[in-house]
Amino acid sequence: MGATFQALLETAEPASIGAEKRAGCKSATELEQSLSALFRATKLSSEKQELIRALVFLWHDHFDEAHNISQDISSADGSYLHGLVHRREPDYSNAKYWFHRVGKHRAFAVLTEQTGQPWDSFMFIDRCQRAGAGDMAELQRLQKMEFTVLLELFSHE
Repeated sequence: MGATFQALLETAEPASIGAEKRAGCKSATELEQSLSALFRATKLSSEKQELIRALVFLWHDHFDEAHNISQDISSADGSYLHGLVHRREPDYSNAKYWFHRVGKHRAFAVLTEQTGQPWDSFMFIDRCQRAGAGDMAELQRLQKMEFTVLLELFSHE
């Protein structure tokens, strides 16, 4: 089922590491319709559905919607999403606050395996904060990998 959800992360351009909005993203209404159809075909818990909803909304630059959803999920997964929202906002100190609440997340092991380096969410926040134009493509690639891993984890019970 994960591959079906993964299609929602396919956009013409990768998401910005900041708050810039892109042309060509799906509207919140379009996303809600797609997500509703996918959720009807699964047995995912309501929390998993909300995690996926927030992640997909954030990927498509719907910051307010993603923030409103993630702030109501009190698990480590919800804190991870809340941190992502603030990292893109950008409010780096608030992002770090939320990642402190995450602790050691299961996505870190997968990201470590995929990147060949220990995944450090705090170092990634610092890299985003210091990013210059030459770093953008690499940071966007890593962010897409992070979103893909999270979506895969969230789409399974």
